Amino acid sequence: MGFIEYVKEEIRVIKERDPAIKSTMEVFLYPTFKVMLSYRRAHKLYQKGKFFRARLISQRAARRTGIEIHPGAQIGKGFFIDHGSGVIIGETAIIGDNVTLYQGVTLGGTGKETGKRHPTLGNNVMVSAGAKIIGSFTVGDNSKIGAGAVVIKEVPPNCTVVGVPGRIVKRDNEKIDEHPQDSLDQVGLPDPVMEDITTLQHENAALTNRLLDLEQTVKILVKEIEKSE
Repeated sequence: MGFIEYVKEEIRVIKERDPAIKSTMEVFLYPTFKVMLSYRRAHKLYQKGKFFRARLISQRAARRTGIEIHPGAQIGKGFFIDHGSGVIIGETAIIGDNVTLYQGVTLGGTGKETGKRHPTLGNNVMVSAGAKIIGSFTVGDNSKIGAGAVVIKEVPPNCTVVGVPGRIVKRDNEKIDEHPQDSLDQVGLPDPVMEDITTLQHENAALTNRLLDLEQTVKILVKEIEKSE
């Protein structure tokens, strides 16, 4: 893809994904647009072994946009970062097509691995605000990571993950929309902790009722015994 075609593609993706963009000119002010142009340049230099120049470009872009993408990361087409401040993408991260990240997302490593040490995101993955995906594993196609989740192990395709540490709360084989942010209610995500608490409350209420029934039965038996005596 040539430079002009790439710019047109970035403009299309940003206008399509962010309803706040009202005109093409606004796209040129968008942090994602700026950082991705810098990333593509830096990535080409990185592939040629010009590591210092690549890092220089990426660090300048990070200072301007608040988005830090290591030039060694591999990013597919249709990539979009909404707002973007605080996003960090590590050197060995691999990102598929049509992936969406929100502000504060980290695709990082644990600091203990060598070689491939950052996550791989499949196609059509969406990672909500503040989520952290840490380690060398794969988040499967069409999966969604809830806001603030900390994901430290493999996520199969077509899953929704929430919580700290991240837990799979939904998994099915239904077709997911091309742009996953369209089908994820980021406010109404399942809350596994509250679900567990609610279950415990119901079980506690059931046990309490059984105990009251037993106490009533014992009282009746005691009265009958006293009458018989």
